[in-house]
Amino acid sequence: MRNPFRSEAEAFRFVIGIVVAAALIVIGSRINVWLGLAVACLEALGVTWWVLFRGRAERPLMQAPPPHPVGERRILVVANETVGGRELLAEIKRRTGPNRTRVLVVSPALNSPVKHWTSDEDGARAAAQERLDGSLKALRDAGIDASGEVGDGDPLQAIEDALRTFAPDELIISTHPEGRSHWLERGVVAGARERFAMPVTHVVVDLAAEHAPVGY
Repeated sequence: MRNPFRSEAEAFRFVIGIVVAAALIVIGSRINVWLGLAVACLEALGVTWWVLFRGRAERPLMQAPPPHPVGERRILVVANETVGGRELLAEIKRRTGPNRTRVLVVSPALNSPVKHWTSDEDGARAAAQERLDGSLKALRDAGIDASGEVGDGDPLQAIEDALRTFAPDELIISTHPEGRSHWLERGVVAGARERFAMPVTHVVVDLAAEHAPVGY
């Protein structure tokens, strides 16, 4: 869900709207108590719709792979807690063949709903940056031309933001296994395939299995 307070302008408009709404309730109540109550109920429904559905209605155009210099390929990787997983790193290595390949790893900043709404994202971004740094080191050690950035907390928004500056040929999304992945529950992979006109690969990383001791 899109944060409706991501800019000062939006927050200012929201405050003005609240003031106007309160004035309408007061005026309605002075005319008739039931009229004031009806106005309040309608305004509550309007605010609920604005918060829940305004961001979802802003659907981007399908993004097609742009042209690149001869022999260059670009891969966008989106992952958060699984960004350093062995399966993801192996998949990236498999896809960076003999031709020059540039990889951009975007790690959305996980945050609680309360902190997201209040724009308190410093802790989430710091944690995402730490995970991202470890993944980039592993890729660079393997000889892969990789860069990275911390993205928007909404993974689909993070992808859309990266498309504007990186223009990838393909997209890799890494998640936890089904049943433990919030992104799969929210339909992130399916949403990416619907919204972005490029190959989308879904890589499942089971961190619990990777960190389990090897039996003898």
